[in-house]
Amino acid sequence: MADVRTLFTTQAQECRNLGSPFTGLVLDKVLDLLDPESPLGRRILLADARPEDAFPLRLAGALHALARSGDPDLAPVYPPHAATDAVLAAALRGALARRAADILPWLDQPPQTNEVARSAVLIAAGHWLTARFGLPLVLSELGASAGVNLWWDHYGLQAGGQMFGPAAPALTLTPDWQGTLPPLAPPLVLDRAGVDLFPLDPVTDRNRLLAYVWADQTARAARCATALDLTAAKGLRVTRGDAADFAADRLAKAPDGALHVVFHTVAAKYFSPDTSRRLAQALSGASRPLAHLSMEYDGPTPGAALTLTIWPGGQTLPLGRADFHGRWVNWQAPAP
Repeated sequence: MADVRTLFTTQAQECRNLGSPFTGLVLDKVLDLLDPESPLGRRILLADARPEDAFPLRLAGALHALARSGDPDLAPVYPPHAATDAVLAAALRGALARRAADILPWLDQPPQTNEVARSAVLIAAGHWLTARFGLPLVLSELGASAGVNLWWDHYGLQAGGQMFGPAAPALTLTPDWQGTLPPLAPPLVLDRAGVDLFPLDPVTDRNRLLAYVWADQTARAARCATALDLTAAKGLRVTRGDAADFAADRLAKAPDGALHVVFHTVAAKYFSPDTSRRLAQALSGASRPLAHLSMEYDGPTPGAALTLTIWPGGQTLPLGRADFHGRWVNWQAPAP
């Protein structure tokens, strides 16, 4: 387990690196504002947490939720408002003391980002796979949260002067695109489903999901809101369950004449070792055309690794790298 102060310091710098100086500042300050004798102070300062638990972001989400709800301390100092460091610190201290009962439940569950800009990678891969296999797609997302990225084929991607996606997309993603372009091979999705250990609902959990978007990133919040609207209108809800069990069940029921695409974006770190082992076993035993697409942290920087394994054959292809929040994509896929 990591030292709590190190977790907060590291996450604060990561927030700044990902374009959220305000969240970085909040995380830099908050530990020194806690009463170490209070239940909330003990819960945070003595947390038995790992880096992959994203414990600091649980607290950041709780504080942002309070600000969004109009908390008298936090609402005046959270974006779009501005405050001096001293005023922000005083507001945080007041909220931590008054709203501990509201904050504590947020510390029990990992944050769920629902970063719809990651769909830029899914759109590109969907076009690449369609060109490669010439088959309609069946989608299974692991760690889907509220399911906003299950609808990537309803979003547009603008890259290299070209548009990919439907004629009237629900939203258009415009990452800084590097490398080659995917082929112009529009995908057809026959079926889609997702799983998560703690699925959230795009309607009843809307405010929670928007609170996980960092407060000074208004463009991200707007994309998330649009994607939640679409997901709610579609009516498909994410299944609660284990990723490996879900994948095995979906693989067994996959229809003939389609390519099954199992994918996950920045979710694998939440899989247990047993789940990861059983998932790999289920995928390698598939008897129908299958693609396993991942966008995951792998140690090297910048961003996340994009990796595709296709069956039959089990060939693994590096597709490039992408920013965790979809701000840029370096697409290095081979010709399909």
